[in-house]
Amino acid sequence: MTHAPWLRLAALTMLAASTLAATACASKTINSVLADPSRYRNREVKLSGSVVDSYSVVGRGAYRIDDRTGQLWVVSTQGTPRTGARVTVKGTIRDGFDLGSLGRSLPAALGSGIVLMESSHTASN
Repeated sequence: MTHAPWLRLAALTMLAASTLAATACASKTINSVLADPSRYRNREVKLSGSVVDSYSVVGRGAYRIDDRTGQLWVVSTQGTPRTGARVTVKGTIRDGFDLGSLGRSLPAALGSGIVLMESSHTASN
């Protein structure tokens, strides 16, 4: 049984990797992302909240979510949920993104900053 220690090590390594992957995309609050954006930059996160603003043009757009700890813009290439919908969204945090590039005239205060580049979302009423 000379291979048994290697099998145990491989199993422990796989367990550690899957645990790390699961916690990397665990639900966060918007406040935690906004309080330390460099910690989340270019990393996938999952957020849940209510859509408070939504702009869409030909299946692309942006929507702002509020989770009662803060608000964050989400940029989507898969369509946007309607205002008032509850969403859970996964995506990558980016900063310095210009929402004006979507072809809509947005208020200057909302035109750039930290956004979530959506990879998927689910919406409910």
